[in-house]
Amino acid sequence: MNSKYDSQGKPKIRLGISRCLLGDKVRYDGGHKLDRFLTGTLGKWVEYVPVCPEVECGLPVPREAMHLEGNPESPRLITVKTGIDKTDQVARWARKRVVELENDNLLGFIFKSDSPSSGMERVKVYSDKGMPSKNGIGVFARAFMEHFPLMPVEEEGRLHDPALRENFIERVFTLARWRDVVAERKSRGDLVDFHTKHKLLILSHSASHYRELGKLVARAKEVPPGDLFGQYEKSLLEALKIRATARKNANVLMHMAGYFKRYLSPLEKEELLDLIDRYRNETVPLIVPITLINHYVRKYDQPYLRGQWYLNPHPGELQLRNHV
Repeated sequence: MNSKYDSQGKPKIRLGISRCLLGDKVRYDGGHKLDRFLTGTLGKWVEYVPVCPEVECGLPVPREAMHLEGNPESPRLITVKTGIDKTDQVARWARKRVVELENDNLLGFIFKSDSPSSGMERVKVYSDKGMPSKNGIGVFARAFMEHFPLMPVEEEGRLHDPALRENFIERVFTLARWRDVVAERKSRGDLVDFHTKHKLLILSHSASHYRELGKLVARAKEVPPGDLFGQYEKSLLEALKIRATARKNANVLMHMAGYFKRYLSPLEKEELLDLIDRYRNETVPLIVPITLINHYVRKYDQPYLRGQWYLNPHPGELQLRNHV
């Protein structure tokens, strides 16, 4: 297992993960599905909590392959050759395991795609005539997502998409910062400070949640702390689940550009607006206008923008904003 601390000596983010993605030979055929981005690149900042539903519920390695059958809303987990129903065995274990995971301080989970136990979406479900449709959810993945409805989750296959990868990791790192606030003091002042620094990040995901959270923070003194923090976390995670788009990011970039209108020369303004427009049209990656704005934030000492996590929401080494 990887170290519990990153290169800066900070505790790593804890993510649940399908065990086979770490290279453990726990699949039905005795193999694994090692994912080098997850173990190598992301693993520098993450401590994984491995879970293999089929092995942990008592099934051997190797074992007979299984698939989902029946109603996609409540399918059965059936062995392919012998037709033995393993649903109850896996489901009983899953209900117990998700409760245990409450104590692991997880900030997200990465599932194995297409797995009848761990697939997050579009898992094959076979009809009584043997025809597959890709509209199922793995038995354990369903139990996990029902138990932790707002926790960031993804599949390793979907994480090959740069936009989905960025969204998932941004959600995880933002949740980590939020959990730090909750763990340290849980005062109204801490919440206001957190919200102030995350305003533009939230806006890049959802303008409606941005307004909703702003109203909640504005009446923070009227709401009991427990309710206040619970309502804020729910709305925050709902907002971040909505993907940022080039259009929404461009609107945030234009908002930030307004802070420099008194400082920039006509040519500098033209360059910045051109880069934002090119990003909106998806001809340059987000990192290009972000880098220029970061330069102006330092050059003209804009304290509000300097505190915005939107400009640096996750480690730059992950290169999550370098895609077009």
